[in-house]
Amino acid sequence: MHTNTTKSSHSSISTKIPSPFHLLPTKTHSQATPSSPMAFSSIFNPSTSTLICIISFNFLLIASSVRLPHPIHNNGDNPGQKQPIRIRQSNHSECALFMGSWVHDESYPIYKASSCPIIDPEFNCQMYGRPDTDYLKYRWKPANCELPRFNGLEFLTNMKGKKVMFVGDSLGRNQWESLICMTWSAVPQSATKMITGDPLSTFKFLDYGVDVAFYRAPYLVDIDAVDGRRVLKLEEISKNALAWMSADVLSFNTGHWWSHKGSLQGWDLIESGGHLYEDMDRLGALDTGLKTWARWVDSNVDTSTTRIFFQSVSPTHYNPSEWSAGATSIGKSCYGETSPMSRSTYPGVYPDQMKVIDTVIREMQNPAYILDITTLSAMRKDAHPSIYSGDLSPGQQSNPDHYADCSHWCLPGLPDTWNQLFYTALFF
Repeated sequence: MHTNTTKSSHSSISTKIPSPFHLLPTKTHSQATPSSPMAFSSIFNPSTSTLICIISFNFLLIASSVRLPHPIHNNGDNPGQKQPIRIRQSNHSECALFMGSWVHDESYPIYKASSCPIIDPEFNCQMYGRPDTDYLKYRWKPANCELPRFNGLEFLTNMKGKKVMFVGDSLGRNQWESLICMTWSAVPQSATKMITGDPLSTFKFLDYGVDVAFYRAPYLVDIDAVDGRRVLKLEEISKNALAWMSADVLSFNTGHWWSHKGSLQGWDLIESGGHLYEDMDRLGALDTGLKTWARWVDSNVDTSTTRIFFQSVSPTHYNPSEWSAGATSIGKSCYGETSPMSRSTYPGVYPDQMKVIDTVIREMQNPAYILDITTLSAMRKDAHPSIYSGDLSPGQQSNPDHYADCSHWCLPGLPDTWNQLFYTALFF
C-alpha cells in the first residue's frame, strides 16, 4: 500500500425533495423540455410512443424517487456512535430527477482535468489527445425542476467526520474519482491524503475529516481462490463486507462483469447452493448474488444512520445502429461521436440486469435508493474515452473498432452528473 500525503496546490416511493436551491417544478408543463424516461425506445408512431412513455414514466418515478432520510444531526456529542448525515429541510416539491434532457451550458465543467491529478489515465481524455471539448458543456435538466449545482464546500461541511464509500467495479471507480475532483476543486488548498490499495483506496480531506473511498468488488459477493481457481461464491459476502461497515454512506454498483466471458471473465467456477458450476445462467447468478447483498444490508446496516445507494447499470455504446437508425456507418464503436443523442432516435432496450436489480431492491426490508443513471447516460454516446485513453498504444488508437473504450466515461464528464444527482439525493 502506498501512502502519499500532500498539501494540495491545485487551484423510494415518495418523490418529495426539500429544496433551498432550484429543485422546483416548472410553472407549466409546456415550459419543461421533456425527454423520454426511457431513451431505450424505438422510433415510434405517436400512439405507441405515448404508451411506452407512460409506462416508462411510472417505472422511473418509482425506481428513481427520493426518499428523505431521518432528521439529521451532525455533532460530536457521541464520538463513538454514528450520527446521521445533516440535510437541509425546506419546502417540498416533486421532482423526477432522472427524467429530462441534456442542455448546453457554458459554465461547465466545474473543474479541469489538469487540476485533479488523481484521474486515472483511462478516464483522462483531454490529456490523451481528445480534440473536442463540447461534450464537457452539457448539464442534465430534469423535466420538471432544476438541480442544485454541486457545492464541494457544502459537501465537506455536511459530511464532516464521515466516510463515503463506493463499492463495485470500474464504473464505481469512475464515479469515485469524479467526486474527489468535484470536491477538491472547491478547496484546492485543503490538506489531503491518498491511500491506494487493492481492493480499498481512500482519499482523505484532512481539514474536514472526510474520507471518500472506493472498494473494488465487481460482483459485490466474495471470490475466493480454491486449488488455484477463482470461485465466485454467490451466497457469501462477509469477506468483502467487513470493510464496508465503517462507512456512513455506501454507494454500490454491479452489472457489467456478470456477462463477461473468456479472458474478461473474473472467475473460473461459480459456487451456489453448496455446488460448483463451470457456468450458469448469468441473470440467475446475478439474482442470487444480489439477494445475498440485499440480505447483508437488511441484517447489518442501520439505515437511520447509514445511507445506502445503488447505482443502476451504466450503458455502453458499441453499436452505432442503436442510435443512428438507418445509418450507413461501418463503425463499430463510439469513436467520433461528439454530441448527445435525442430520445426519438434510440431504439435500444432497457438492460435485463436492471430488471433483476430493481426487483431485488424492491423486495428489501429497507430498499436502497436507486441512483437511476441508465437512461440519461444512454443519451451520452459522446462522453466515452473512445481512443483517447492512456491505456492505449498509438497502434491501438489507430484501430477504434477494436480498441475504443465505449464503456467508461471521460473525466471531467458524465460521472460528474451522476455525482450531482448523488449530492441532490443525499442532502436535498
